[in-house]
Amino acid sequence: KKNIFIKFLEQFNDFMIIILLSAAAVSFITSIMQGDADITEPVIILAIVILNALLGVIQEKRAEKSLEALKKLSSPHACVLRNGNELNIPAANVVPGDILIISAGDLVAADCRLVTSNNLTTDESSLTGESVNAEKDASVVLEEFTTLGDRKNIILSSTSVAAGKATAIVTGTGMNTEVGHIANMLLDDETPQTPLQLKLADTGKTLGIAALFVCLFIFIVGLFRHLPPFDMFMTAVSLAVAAIPEGLPAIVTIMLAIGVMRMSKHNAIVRNLPSVETLGSASVICSDKTGTLTQNKMTVTSFYTYDEKKLIRLCSMCCDFAEGHKSPTESAILAAAKKHGFDKKYRRIAEIPFDSTRKRMTTMHRDIKGYKTIIKGALEFVLPLCTDIYNGQKAIPLTSQSKRKIVSENSKMTSDGLRVIAVCYRDDYTKTAINENNMVFIGLIGIEDPPRKEAKQSVELCKRAGIRPIMITGDHAETALSVAKKIGIADDNSKVMTGDILEKISDNELALTINQYNIFARVTPSHKMKIVKALKANGEIVAMTGDGVNDAPALKKAD
Repeated sequence: KKNIFIKFLEQFNDFMIIILLSAAAVSFITSIMQGDADITEPVIILAIVILNALLGVIQEKRAEKSLEALKKLSSPHACVLRNGNELNIPAANVVPGDILIISAGDLVAADCRLVTSNNLTTDESSLTGESVNAEKDASVVLEEFTTLGDRKNIILSSTSVAAGKATAIVTGTGMNTEVGHIANMLLDDETPQTPLQLKLADTGKTLGIAALFVCLFIFIVGLFRHLPPFDMFMTAVSLAVAAIPEGLPAIVTIMLAIGVMRMSKHNAIVRNLPSVETLGSASVICSDKTGTLTQNKMTVTSFYTYDEKKLIRLCSMCCDFAEGHKSPTESAILAAAKKHGFDKKYRRIAEIPFDSTRKRMTTMHRDIKGYKTIIKGALEFVLPLCTDIYNGQKAIPLTSQSKRKIVSENSKMTSDGLRVIAVCYRDDYTKTAINENNMVFIGLIGIEDPPRKEAKQSVELCKRAGIRPIMITGDHAETALSVAKKIGIADDNSKVMTGDILEKISDNELALTINQYNIFARVTPSHKMKIVKALKANGEIVAMTGDGVNDAPALKKAD
């Protein structure tokens, strides 16, 4: 952090302020040379400049206090294995080489390479922008330059464990983590001047140069008229001081402070005063998807089945009810079941948990008629187990035509950006071990992170105001395009640029082609900065909004 004295001095780093200070100095020297030692005007100028600086510092400190209060809401700890003992220590004390013991609900304290894993999933939405929990597997071996969102054998600092257990060896802490790299970008990148600051600088230069020319002209005219040179010099200096608008910086600062106060009433923290004016000048708004345009809450939105109620009831029975073990997908299924009036938990007598190899979960339950086996998972791992299909009344043989229709519906739902869950079951009237053969297919459930209700309205409002909305997300291209279409950012002809392309394309090439794209998917924080830079190269004033730490560098670049 910068200390308050440095922040105070930084308030004077403005051309108009420098001219005012110069005017005060000249006014003071002039008064001494004239022998009256009148310091009223220099003192007034200095008072205005210092008041202006104090207002800026006070606003920054207030914003920082608000941010610190938010930061204190989270004080993570980590469970580490040291000398054969499990210790619960502050996350700040974790070091490279530590063995972390991870379980559901934990906040990951450092970047780690998995040693063992058991049905591990993590919520990486704040870091990668992906709304679906990431499946992790210690046994996976990946290529060296695998993108951040696809690294299944590592867990990342600041993400949370949604389900499962694992042990992992710490590979990076602090600034050497992925979130640390984001912090480095914030530290290394200079915040650009805002349009207002640039205009005030131009105004200051214009006034300064004009005043000097006028003073020089008056001085020369006086010499031609044979007036005393010293008197003409003092007259010229007095005119120069009078031409400088001493009140302008103070008026600008006060108006910006009023804007900040109005924003605070809408729960918006503004750290730098000029940012208020910049926001009003924005010509492009780049927005993250997950949690910003969408609710970051997985919800069941569609079905393909002859019996919707029976499908959701069976699927909900094949879910983990324990609060700490529910994934966003299972939470969505259970919420849908509750809406359909089913909240009964049939006794589970056996199960095969979901894993990344089988891509399905199997449970066996005791019901009134006997025993029921239920499977839910990816269609390609569920449909091959089925020999029958439920037609709304009974199970009938599953034909090739029915299979093609199921696969077609699955593809359609996937292309709409939905996460699709296939469900099948079988009834056994005598207790046996779990049997995953000769299953009855009952249907598909489509789950998505739905757009916020106000998102579409906001996009329309931006367009009417002449502002171009752009989506930049770490999520998959298909999901991003689907959401963008629903809220009006994209249409059927829209193209998506992915992180792989952004990695290869030069800054100049991107600046030339960026107007063809309104959607950027599978991107990293550095890609977001590259996009903002390209937009600014085209003369755009860019605003960036997002709810994850992966948006921070782009937010600063846009500011």
